[in-house]
Amino acid sequence: MRAVAWSFFGVRRSKDLEQDVARLNPVHVVIAGLIGAAVFVASLVMLVKWVVASGVAA
Repeated sequence: MRAVAWSFFGVRRSKDLEQDVARLNPVHVVIAGLIGAAVFVASLVMLVKWVVASGVAA
């Protein structure tokens, strides 16, 4: 999950990337990426709903 989180931000040292490639299962990375993306989208939706409901956006 950490490797996916770092890749979302776009910061990863090449040494750590090589270690991840050597030890991680691609299926697990895809699943973690999908979960991370779903959490990110849900967070954005909740933030927008909160801002609209609070009246700050008006």
